[in-house]
Amino acid sequence: MADEQAQQPATQQATATATATAPETAAAPQAEVQAPQLSIVDLQALLNVIDVASSRGAFRANELTNVGGVADKLTKFLQHVADQQKAQAEAQKQAEGGAVDEGKISDAQPEQK
Repeated sequence: MADEQAQQPATQQATATATATAPETAAAPQAEVQAPQLSIVDLQALLNVIDVASSRGAFRANELTNVGGVADKLTKFLQHVADQQKAQAEAQKQAEGGAVDEGKISDAQPEQK
């Protein structure tokens, strides 16, 4: 029940924010309407906000389980994305021929004429 009460103000605030931005888009029909975007940097900043808020005692004891669960999910998601980006960068280096085995370089003999 405490979870439902905590979620209701956030839902009401999100609805109020969406309603507040609707007249702005109607007033400027010529401007291209873009959907809100959330980047990995934004998610990392959110995790930092949760960390700072919890360290300053911003959450009640009965909320800590939910806050910790969200923080854990966010941490796992950000780690997964970082791992994917690292693997993608390595695959791109190999595709470009940028990855060279160091053992082959050190074993190479100079050509003799």
